[in-house]
Amino acid sequence: MAAARKHKRVAASQPGFLPFKSDLDGNSSDIKRRKRVNKNRKKNWNKHSDIQDVEEFLEDVRLQEKAAGGLIAEKPDDSLFFVDTGEKDKDTQPQTTVKKGKRSKPLRIDLILRPDSLIPAPKNVLAFQQPNAKKQRRKAEEAEKLAAMGVVPRREKLLQLRRAAAASGLSVKEKPVANNNPERAFYDLWSAGAPETADPYYLEQTKKKLVKRPDRLNEKPSVLPAIEVVVPGASYNPDFFSHQDLLREAHEVEVKKLKAEEKLKRQLAVNEDIATMESSFKEQVEGLIEEGDIEPEEPEGDTEDTVIGPTATQEKKSERERKKEKAQRIKELQREAERQKIDKQQQLFQLRSIRSDLKKQEQRTKMRQAQRKAKQEAQKSMPRRLGRLKFEAPDLDVQLSDELAGSLRSLKPEGSILKDRFKSLQKRNLIEPRERAKFQRKYKVKYTEKRAFREIQ
Repeated sequence: MAAARKHKRVAASQPGFLPFKSDLDGNSSDIKRRKRVNKNRKKNWNKHSDIQDVEEFLEDVRLQEKAAGGLIAEKPDDSLFFVDTGEKDKDTQPQTTVKKGKRSKPLRIDLILRPDSLIPAPKNVLAFQQPNAKKQRRKAEEAEKLAAMGVVPRREKLLQLRRAAAASGLSVKEKPVANNNPERAFYDLWSAGAPETADPYYLEQTKKKLVKRPDRLNEKPSVLPAIEVVVPGASYNPDFFSHQDLLREAHEVEVKKLKAEEKLKRQLAVNEDIATMESSFKEQVEGLIEEGDIEPEEPEGDTEDTVIGPTATQEKKSERERKKEKAQRIKELQREAERQKIDKQQQLFQLRSIRSDLKKQEQRTKMRQAQRKAKQEAQKSMPRRLGRLKFEAPDLDVQLSDELAGSLRSLKPEGSILKDRFKSLQKRNLIEPRERAKFQRKYKVKYTEKRAFREIQ
């Protein structure tokens, strides 16, 4: 309480402090006698502390801020006082025409609602907050950086294209014709496709408009035709030379098959060596001679200098030896750098040979590209490996010279249309080569004798 009184006396004794209330003067005589209270305990601090004078002082400060907009001691004299010199001269006053009638005054309700405090209202922080303000500010900074670099965002680019299209009149969408409009186009009931009367954007979003088929799916897996025309030698009444060509081709196919079978037999053949007298004697003597009977051969020369036991450890190098090795390594690096520098200088005198080597390399590259392209074109007509089995060409349907029929009545049918189509699909890479599935019984067949069968016996 003593501290509060001291604060009050100090504040009131200020030369510029002008209190609004008379009880805040330092000369007030109603100061009560201080009560002696033990303040060693914390519970007695607030109980026996008198802060009424401090609250009165603060209330007077708040009243000055509310009424005058600040402390009166800090206000200039011009705003507080003025010199009254009487009525002003009529000549100095501007002549104004006052209309008859009452002057416009604010309404009573507006005067009541008008704030009487000169303290500005506190700023509402929540009114200025924006959701994701930090994120939006970061995006704006990135957009400014991109704009400074000359990069236009995708959204802005699309907007510019849309504006340019709208200015040229190309983006004006035609509204679909209503069904009840008599001027609409004629609808053919038996046409192949249905007309699209809806908006294209609506059809795309509702998945009713088919997606454009990629061009790579329109490419055929093979350039071979679906039905290959047989050679003239396979006709029912072929020419002699064309028939001989067909026989020669079939003969070459059979020769290749025989060669492949012979090669496989040679690879799988068992190497049977014929027993000789020497091999048979070794087999008889084997196991009779013991290993202990054979004396080990002694190494030639002196064996005194040979080291027995663990190898001797390497001695630690001295500081002088380390420096010497380091200087040697530095010299080697310097010599290598000088050698590379000399090689680069020598390349200046080899420009003609380097140019000729580059031309040869370009020619080899072009030749390899042509070969690779020719190989790719050739592979288009060849069956690819689509599964675990390779494509096996079917056997040629060929008749010998004595089997040729003289007429269509005596002609014997050869081959199978179903097998021919199946092989054609495999050859054109439409399906993978397959083999007939082997039937395997899961359980063995069990035979039982019925009673009727026993009676017959």
